[in-house]
Amino acid sequence: MRVYGVVGWKNAGKTGLMERLVTEICGRGITVSTIKHAHHSFDVDHPGKDSHRHRQAGATEVLLSSRKRFALMHEMKGEAEPPLSELLGKLAPVDLILIEGYKRDTHPKVEAHRAETGNPLIAPEDQSIRAVASDSLLDLDRPVFDLNDTRAIADFILAEVGL
Repeated sequence: MRVYGVVGWKNAGKTGLMERLVTEICGRGITVSTIKHAHHSFDVDHPGKDSHRHRQAGATEVLLSSRKRFALMHEMKGEAEPPLSELLGKLAPVDLILIEGYKRDTHPKVEAHRAETGNPLIAPEDQSIRAVASDSLLDLDRPVFDLNDTRAIADFILAEVGL
């Protein structure tokens, strides 16, 4: 499977860029799935729902299914977080998987950067970052795109992965 990431510090514009990239790339007839890394406890379930009650009762996995979608929730129960490679194996085949986060993994990435956050660039120390999408002019040894130029960033990613 072809994978490409979007990384950056908090409030750098990663999620907005991901959303725009998915829209742009899917609009070109290319199938896309996404993986989003969360650094905090999160829950997609709600107290009182049957699936939540199943988890609270001790189920390791709960698969919730309907005609429109299914969701598989897996309780870690003290296990280590699975590596990205294992999570990729859980996805159905598509043309491209876009990954938000996982900045320490070695897959190719675009760094989202907003000058107003005051955070340093990750790119100078990480060669897996192939380009930077920024709201300011930068002088780097790799391509720099305007953070809002979704079409150009999508073109770059698709060329990188051969699509």
